[in-house]
Amino acid sequence: MRGIQVIEWRDVTGEEIVHRVPEEGPGNISLGAQLTVRESQAAVFFRDGQALDTFGPGRHTLTALNLPFVQEAINVPFEGTTPFQAEVYFVNMRTFTDMKWGTPQPVAFRDSEFAMVRLRAHGLYTMRISDPQLFVNMVVGTEHQYTTSQIQDWLRDFIVSRFNDTLGEQVDTVLELPAMYEELSVAVRSRLGEDFNRYGAELIDFVISAIIPPEELAAMIDERGGMEAVGDTGRFLQFETARAIREMPQAGAGGAAGGPAAAGAGLGAGVGMGAAMVSALGGAIQGGPPTTPTTAAAAAATMVCPRCGKPVPPGAKFCPECGQALAPRVCPNCGARLPAGAKFCPECGQAVGAAGQPQQQQSPSAQAEAEEESREEE
Repeated sequence: MRGIQVIEWRDVTGEEIVHRVPEEGPGNISLGAQLTVRESQAAVFFRDGQALDTFGPGRHTLTALNLPFVQEAINVPFEGTTPFQAEVYFVNMRTFTDMKWGTPQPVAFRDSEFAMVRLRAHGLYTMRISDPQLFVNMVVGTEHQYTTSQIQDWLRDFIVSRFNDTLGEQVDTVLELPAMYEELSVAVRSRLGEDFNRYGAELIDFVISAIIPPEELAAMIDERGGMEAVGDTGRFLQFETARAIREMPQAGAGGAAGGPAAAGAGLGAGVGMGAAMVSALGGAIQGGPPTTPTTAAAAAATMVCPRCGKPVPPGAKFCPECGQALAPRVCPNCGARLPAGAKFCPECGQAVGAAGQPQQQQSPSAQAEAEEESREEE
């Protein structure tokens, strides 16, 4: 039986890494057959399931000189043309670019700012076969074809494992990630180099394209960035109030779905937010914190010491600055005790002057004179 006379292979898909000739069954190769290996290829010669030699680029004539191991299989009566069973594995030695990797499931990451975070990541890498015989023996085995999609699936577990280790060791929080992509890529590539070499491959480049936090965390980061950009909590509240007022007409444009009740609720909310906005803006324009009803009432209830002029807390009996005794405020008309901050007597309606000025207790004679003057005026 006549054996194979010409042995060669061309990759027409651009995705094959290893191709066996013949693709199926035992290969009957005759001495004198021509083996053609191109510049971007290497050919691993197998006989009886054992890799015996690797041929580089060029045309090789298979003779007893370069295949001494088949000399015993040659039958002299056939004048050296006896076929022998063997196969050739062509290995594509070019650099494979645009190889993709990614995390099939979110990766758990302990973050110093946001506690436990689940991240996704993806990127690219380039590789080539450095030891054809080792790669065929360790990875390809007896398959007649091995493609880039197969090796990407197989290498993904190595890449994700090394990526997880590096991420946990070098990064404290996801807020640092944008400035660390290059450092992480170099560190992961260094760790993966040994894994690739173990199987006769070489990792040339490794790139992390993106590390993506969950949508909820991304929204929190955006909100935090907005607060940092504002720089002041009061101004941030003003901004949020203004935005809510601006978006309110859009929320009320739901047509008949909301009805008059929804429109009235929206109007009431708008009035309340408008009032809060005016108060907040007033405080900001004056250079102080936003004014609220609580702070206004507290300011009105504060008294002033008649001796040193310092503010005195409501209900204080002595000035905390100079120690002046403070008599309770009384109405000059009826003598009733006045609440702190009152401008009119709650008993007779008499105007009692500035709300913040404490008054000393009047003597009986002063009260009588005041009553006499009041009768004369009448």
